[in-house]
Amino acid sequence: MTKAVVLLSGGLDSTTVLAKAISDGCEAFAVSFRYGQRHSRELISATEVCRHYGVMHTIIDINLSSFRSALTKEEIAVPMDREGSLDKEIPITYVPARNIIFLSIASGLCESIDADRIYIGANVVDYSGYPDCRPDFFRAFEAMLEKGTKAGVEGSPIKIVTPILHMSKADIVRLGKELGAPLHLTWSCYEGGERACGHCDSCRLRLKGFEEAGYKDEIDYE
Repeated sequence: MTKAVVLLSGGLDSTTVLAKAISDGCEAFAVSFRYGQRHSRELISATEVCRHYGVMHTIIDINLSSFRSALTKEEIAVPMDREGSLDKEIPITYVPARNIIFLSIASGLCESIDADRIYIGANVVDYSGYPDCRPDFFRAFEAMLEKGTKAGVEGSPIKIVTPILHMSKADIVRLGKELGAPLHLTWSCYEGGERACGHCDSCRLRLKGFEEAGYKDEIDYE
């Protein structure tokens, strides 16, 4: 059975991607990060999702609190109810180089457990404008892995699998439902409250996706 490392935040997208990796016949190893995010509530969801599937789950501690982002610094407000299209600018919720760091660690884990691919829930359709969620970034990262890992120089480079990259949020919800993913266990909100705020970019995209897909979002909102 093919082994795959799955980056799992505990959110809608990454949970759907975990379900897709399992559906693809992979033996999945989920990895999450406690990086100083204000919305660490997502790690509870990640743990519950892994328990649902019975997959191995590793939470790695890495302190990114010195990075300038509304997700890592309490003094920077999370934008609420932003007007217009959410993909026109890179918002303050961008964590500098986050996916570069996460994918690098996941690549090392791949080599350690003899996995040959990483699944990540990046998306370029309904997203917040992050540069590390774009197709050219993943192509460049794969090229780097070919040159900078043992697997790559020996002719078996690690692949980055992005199954929802070009899907709308509604399509992601539909895929999650089709695969039987436990979307009711997931968490997407950028705020650190006990209930989702319903107003940050992530909540708004999620709510829009469920509405357009014709499903009710089962998590609690303020």
